[in-house]
Amino acid sequence: MRDRETGSWWQQVSGKAISGPMQGEALELAAYDELTFGLWKMEAPSGQVLAPVTKDASHYESDWEPKVAKLPTVIDFPKSGLNSRDVILGMEIAGESRAYPLPAVLAHAPMHDRLGGTPIVLIAGPDGKSVRAFVSQVDGKDLELFHEGDTAWGLVDSTTASEWNFHGCATSGLSAGKCLEPLPLLKDYWFDWRNYHPATSIFQR
Repeated sequence: MRDRETGSWWQQVSGKAISGPMQGEALELAAYDELTFGLWKMEAPSGQVLAPVTKDASHYESDWEPKVAKLPTVIDFPKSGLNSRDVILGMEIAGESRAYPLPAVLAHAPMHDRLGGTPIVLIAGPDGKSVRAFVSQVDGKDLELFHEGDTAWGLVDSTTASEWNFHGCATSGLSAGKCLEPLPLLKDYWFDWRNYHPATSIFQR
């Protein structure tokens, strides 16, 4: 990305200026979610949708991702354990980075791990497609979450049996009213994440 004010060039993933007058500076990461529209609409029923500009509608790509998926990647990391276009969820804490293959997260969430010395948990939403990450700790104590029952979506912790929702907040039990600290996740292709995080590891169950 290039800014008009200084002509500096910025990395899209890291938000860091890599050349120009602003080189060495970094943009502040804004909190964000990547959810299915159905789940987002359920959580924010009065939310607004950014729609295409009508007069420019013919210039929008309707099937961009399928087209791009057929093209070779600019860079590749053979024998790295993942294919270039495998979709991962990338996370970085205290200088340590890790890639979580999306299919594995959706199949086995809640998924607990420790990254940069921090206990974390990745949770799949009620739609079975959206994922959020949190520090799995309450009042300074590590917290282990697991699914309650086989049908209805719900999470409980193994210590107090409190119930937790997809916002990372306890809705009942001894922890009711408390919320886990959210963590940023980047949904990305493996080759892209690996390019920006050369020392990254891949989560292994």
